[in-house]
This record gives sequence, C-alpha cells and structure tokens, in this order.
Amino acid sequence: MAGIRSFHQITDSTFCTRVRTFFGDRPHTYYIETYGCQMNVRDSQTIAGLLESMGYTPAANRQSADAVLFNTCCVREGAEDRLRGNLGKLKEAKVKNPDMLVILCGCMMQEDGTADKLRRAFRFVDIFLGTHNTHELPMLIYRVLTAKERTLSLWEREGDIVEDMPVVREKTAQAYVNIMYGCNNFCTYCIVPYVRGRERSRRHEDIEREVRALARTGVKEIMLLGQNVNSYGKNCGEISFASLLRLLHGVDGIERIRFMTSHPKDLSDELIEAMRDLPKVACALHLPVQSGSDRILRQMNRHYTREQYLTLVKKLRAAMPDIALSTDVIVGFPGETEEDFADTLSLMEEVRFDSAFTFVYSPRVGTPAAEMKDETSDGEKKARMARLIALCEESSLARAQSKIGTRVRVLAEGKARKGEHLLCGRAESGWMVTFPGREDQIGQFVNVRVIHAKPNSLSGETEEE
Repeated sequence: MAGIRSFHQITDSTFCTRVRTFFGDRPHTYYIETYGCQMNVRDSQTIAGLLESMGYTPAANRQSADAVLFNTCCVREGAEDRLRGNLGKLKEAKVKNPDMLVILCGCMMQEDGTADKLRRAFRFVDIFLGTHNTHELPMLIYRVLTAKERTLSLWEREGDIVEDMPVVREKTAQAYVNIMYGCNNFCTYCIVPYVRGRERSRRHEDIEREVRALARTGVKEIMLLGQNVNSYGKNCGEISFASLLRLLHGVDGIERIRFMTSHPKDLSDELIEAMRDLPKVACALHLPVQSGSDRILRQMNRHYTREQYLTLVKKLRAAMPDIALSTDVIVGFPGETEEDFADTLSLMEEVRFDSAFTFVYSPRVGTPAAEMKDETSDGEKKARMARLIALCEESSLARAQSKIGTRVRVLAEGKARKGEHLLCGRAESGWMVTFPGREDQIGQFVNVRVIHAKPNSLSGETEEE
C-alpha cells in the first residue's frame, strides 16, 4: 500500500493561510476548466477546495477570474490542440490583467516533454502541475505571488496518498469518492498508467470515514472511482472491492452506490454476488470490452478472450436479469481487419448493451500501440464506426423500450433543459429520465412510470411510493 499522509499535517496546508494573508481583504476569484473523465472531475473538486481554502471564490468566466486553471486530459487525440486554442483565447485577458494566474495541471502535464513544450510556447502560463502532487498547489501559488517566477512541478513517480484534502462539490445529493489511484494494466493503447502512475488503494477506513461524512451532509448517491475498481486492495493487504461495497452498504443515509471502471479480467464471482445481494448497489455495470476479436484483444494486452467476456455477461445476467450493461469499444485499432471488426459487431449483437461509448482509435505517443503498423484508412475507420453506432443505437433503443410501463427510481438532479416544470435525473441503470416535478424534489429519489423511451433516455410520470 502507498504511504498515507494527512494534508492538514504537512507543510503544504500552511500555505493556504499564507496566501489568504497575502491577499488581505482583497477578493480573488478562480475558474476551473476540466477535460476528460470522472477522475479529472473529482480532481477539479479538490483543486476548487484548495483554492477556496486560500480565500478564492468562484468566477463567472475565465476572462474575469484572478486564477484560471485548465485540468487537462491526454487520452484522446486533439486534446493538446484544444488546450492550445483555449490558451490563445486567454492571452488577451492576461495582458489586461497581468496579475491573473494561469495554471495548467492534470494528465497532459505528465506526458513526456509536453509541459516543457507548452512552457516555451505560452510564456504567460505561471504554473505547471502534475497529477501526483496536487496538494502542492497552495505552495506553488504562494511562490508565484511572492517571487513573481513561473514554476513547473512534476513528479516522475507517484507519491504518498494525501488524505483530508478540502473539496468543493456542486451537487448536494451526489458525490464522487476515489477508492484508488493509478493503473497496473498497461493496455497498449492507453496512456493512463504513464500519467497516473501505478495502482495505490486508499485504506478502507479512510473511504468509510469520507462516505459517512458525505452522508451527514445529505449525499444520497456515491460513485466510487478508480481506473480499475475490481483490483482494489490487491497486493497491499486491503479488503477486496466486494468487501468494501458491503462495508459502505451499511452507511446510513447513502441510498445508492455506483462504481467505475471495471476491468473484465478482475471481475470476480464475489463481486457479482455482492452486487446481487446489496440493494443499495446499482444494478448496473460499465464493463469495457474494447474489441470482439481475440487477436485484437491480445494486441491490446487486455488479458481476457472474447469467450471469457461473454461468460462474464452470462454470469451477470443469471445473477441479475435486469442488470444494465454499458461498455467501451475502440474501432480501427492498428491492424484491425474487416474480419476483426465483424467479430466486434457480432459480440455487440449477442450482448445487446444498454449503452456503449465508441471511439475511433487515436495513437498516444509513448504507448506501444503508437508504434504498431496501421494500414486501415481513415475513411474505412469512419465507415466501421457508422455501422457500429447504428447497431448500438438499435440495441439501446430496444433496451430502453423494454422499460415502458415499468417504474424506475430516479434521483432528481435538476431542471430539464427543455420543458417547463420538468426535472431530470438518473435511474439505477444510469439512463437519464425526464419527468414533471417540483424544485423541492431536486436531490430526492422519485418514482417514475416510464411512458416514452429513446436510446439511453426515458421520460414518464411521477408516482407515489
């Protein structure tokens, strides 16, 4: 297990007070722009907590903020171009307000050479911060404010887990909870192990304490986060992920538990049994398959076969016939043939997922797949993607339509974008549901009788318990 430190017991925490003292009575604002996955969103919540501990308050937009942070992602192609475009737009605001702090953090900063390249290109950026040392942000801000020098702080390797970091969450009834960091899988297409480090599990006592504290503030639904939650606790003397679910199931006030992401190679019978037996654990699972071809799965270093994946699906549906299954699929992985793609289509046809996130393969420098020979044209990849999306939408619609006439339990998240007096929220399946409701129902669970269905979304009328 990684070493554990408390933020309030390390030197970095004192810099929150130093920054507040430096500002005095002058108000200062911040703006965070977040790219990428739920892990990045959760990191931004911690960054916001650190900033507010230093006396910052949220700004309406990045042009008017005193501190602008870009929490970056490097999983998809084009991420750097998008960041460069947004930085270019910010340059004029920086000229008008030279005291504005511009900070780049997140996964892209850990890519080999990327931070140095951006530092040379954008000389108005003040701080470059990696994924392993977020807790140092107050110290780095204080250094820039007092010394007026740009700073780059990147740890090559992951360090201790820092507990008790301040957090700002936008939603009152839902919360992300990290249970582990990093990844040991090294899928050949994935940059995550290189920018997030190796797996480190939090102590179950710390996780339980956080969840109990969330429940006391009114949180009703938690999402447990990890690059591979199924491997929680392995090789570090911690309890299993299934045991962690059983522990958190006993927390009063928490009514629904979700988690992601699950790697098929580590999905145990014990976990399936826990999902079946624990009413608070959502009957839904995100289980990325990536490809239906055994040859491509070997090239991806996924450590399971097509047949093993299908066996897991059969086990899950035998234990929980109504389980909602979602997945990730990559189209056009280097060397993918029409036969390989046909295997993917046939697997998707056999499983009939509730929803699927589909991606055209994009090479990430530093991963083994980036060096693989790729002779498939962009046109062919786009054609395959269109066929896959059509199949996925057909499956999703059929699964959604099967819910018409049934009752689903929805956690109301807010007002719907369209329609007066309509609320929206997620059912246990993860689908978005729209229904007539009142503002005082936001943050509460509501029963909805499904009347209409679209792929991945439902609508209906509210019902009494």
